[in-house]
Amino acid sequence: MSDLLKLSAEPRERAGKGASRALRREGRIPAVIYGDKKEPITIHVEEKALNKLLGTGHFMNSLIMIDLDGKSTRTLPKDVALDPVSDRPLHVDFFRLAKGAKVQVNIPVVFVNEEDSPGLKRGGVLNVVRYELDLMCDADLIPDQIEIDVTGLEIGDSIHISAVTLPKGSESAITDRDFTIAGIVAPSALKSSDDEAESAAEEAEAAEDGEAEGGSDE
Repeated sequence: MSDLLKLSAEPRERAGKGASRALRREGRIPAVIYGDKKEPITIHVEEKALNKLLGTGHFMNSLIMIDLDGKSTRTLPKDVALDPVSDRPLHVDFFRLAKGAKVQVNIPVVFVNEEDSPGLKRGGVLNVVRYELDLMCDADLIPDQIEIDVTGLEIGDSIHISAVTLPKGSESAITDRDFTIAGIVAPSALKSSDDEAESAAEEAEAAEDGEAEGGSDE
């Protein structure tokens, strides 16, 4: 399960671009808490503390307890606006979570036991189609990652979502198809399109040479 992270906040008295710029000059980042059929709350948080959480690598999939005026609010980050040049955070949206809430999150996929895949041992390549899974999870049971075991997989085998055992409290947000997550392919399969294009070019070149030779005989 993802960590429960904590972040202290202060109420934001003024809104607008000018007020937000002033906060950032003071090392504070404007933010908002919304959701759970309650009024949005405008806040600001310390930039250093926010950057520390962003540096965990799983900020967007973690529950964030925001301490404001002596009260804690359980939230899930929904959006972080970054400066396009410096990547400095400019604004954060936090979604307030009700008790027993389910949330839609993208969870990274990790493949294990690659040494036990006959296909990979024979030189096959793990062709990953999805590096993350779009899941609906209980807010209290958001997994850090989804492990997929490739033991026994041969070249030509594929892994579909139906073959993955998801952790308790999680289910796929995509329910209309049994999508592919990854497959074991032969190295040549990755080059097939390039080889076909090269062959076509060679055939065209040979045909042109033949026409030229035929023309010189007349």
